[in-house]
Amino acid sequence: MIDLIPAIDLRGGQVVRLLRGEYDQETVYGTDPASVARRWREGGGDIIHIVDLDGARDGVMQNRAAIEAIVKEAGIPTELGGGLRDMAAVDRVLGEIGVTRAILGSVLLETPELAHEAAKKYPGRIVLGIDARDGRVATRGWRETSEVMATGLVKEFAGLEIAAVIYTDIARDGTLEGPNLEQLTRMAEASPFSIIASGGVGSLEHVTAVADLARRLPEGAISGLIIGKALYENQFTLEQAVQARGA
Repeated sequence: MIDLIPAIDLRGGQVVRLLRGEYDQETVYGTDPASVARRWREGGGDIIHIVDLDGARDGVMQNRAAIEAIVKEAGIPTELGGGLRDMAAVDRVLGEIGVTRAILGSVLLETPELAHEAAKKYPGRIVLGIDARDGRVATRGWRETSEVMATGLVKEFAGLEIAAVIYTDIARDGTLEGPNLEQLTRMAEASPFSIIASGGVGSLEHVTAVADLARRLPEGAISGLIIGKALYENQFTLEQAVQARGA
């Protein structure tokens, strides 16, 4: 059974969503991140996915107060990405703030040795965040697209004690058009780690489709699904998604 992972994206201390990662296409959904965390916990979320959008853009944490409030209120595991570009940042997140898992994204291309160091120090608490356009890895808050294929990058970290890989299809993110199941399958087959799907969920049918795909693939190949905009725009409730996921 896949984990359902509601997302809280932060910008300027507020809960927001971007369309396809574009910072000029932002919608604000709340000014109290802690209350949103409580809502997702009570709705049956398994993990809360936090993104510091300012940190992703600027390379350093920018929403610490909001992140601390979420972690304090969550009551379930949390994971955080955005601006974690050195060990000091990873230590701060996993140690001082108490986030359960740290997500490393842009550094996987720019300073891959950080992933090795972090995984060694925090085995099972590091998540690889691989965001892609047309299968190619994007970095720096999705502003830059490389020529590196996502399916190739993930293999470079084989052997590390990584918790999971979050695979985001940028073209689908925030569109509610549905996950890219074909590319998700390719990633799941290529990855030595479990995949968490992200981007495009807009209906309960999409939740069921990912859950069914996970059941068809080897056990653990796909372990979770991140849901964002669909919840904030009331396309369905988290409680309904739990039912649609199935056993």
